Amino acid sequence: MATNRDRKHYNRAPGSHSGDADEIVIGAEDPHEGQGLCGTILSVLSWVLVVCTFPLSLCVCIKVVQEYERAVIFRLGRLLAGGAKGPGIFFVLPCIEAYTKVDLRTVSFDVPPQEVLTKDSVTVSVDAVVYYRVNNATISVANVENAHHSTRLLAQTTLRNVLGTKNLADILSERESISSSMQTSLDAATHQWGIKVERVEIKDVRLPVQLQRAMAAEAEASREARAKV
Repeated sequence: MATNRDRKHYNRAPGSHSGDADEIVIGAEDPHEGQGLCGTILSVLSWVLVVCTFPLSLCVCIKVVQEYERAVIFRLGRLLAGGAKGPGIFFVLPCIEAYTKVDLRTVSFDVPPQEVLTKDSVTVSVDAVVYYRVNNATISVANVENAHHSTRLLAQTTLRNVLGTKNLADILSERESISSSMQTSLDAATHQWGIKVERVEIKDVRLPVQLQRAMAAEAEASREARAKV
């Protein structure tokens, strides 16, 4: 059973519904909780600085994010309540608040060719393409150091693991089912990173030259046998 301390550091994403209890964010507690006297003083000084330098302070404090972007704001190193901001204009206090922009558009990347040993002990080189997007900006920033890089590394590992359980004939003839299996595995694994995997496609399956010649000779012999019959 988790202790109170564990619950404090692993709470639901700000603004999430009760049905999204599995979407936990590290350090997503109330930013005012535990802020202390020093944090309160710094917040007051920041507001005083904004008022004293008005309207020049608006050039520093007012930020804009595009329709396809969100801004995750940290105040004194703690997540700001209310979740990611945007699209449009939002306000950032100088000196005590920092923000990170997150792009929500779909991203595609090529999985480098992976040397895979199939279930029937045949070595093949397979590459794929993965389409994904950031589904929760707050989680993608708070729960993982680099969500995009982690997703790409996981895609390479998942490709090898899935193909390692298939025969060569299955890889050549069941690409759609393999792609669907990869998508399900990736989507489940990246859910805690705020990533939604939309589609996975097997691009190419390259066989060793000797195996290609052997398969061609086998097919030619089979055709000759049918012709004789």
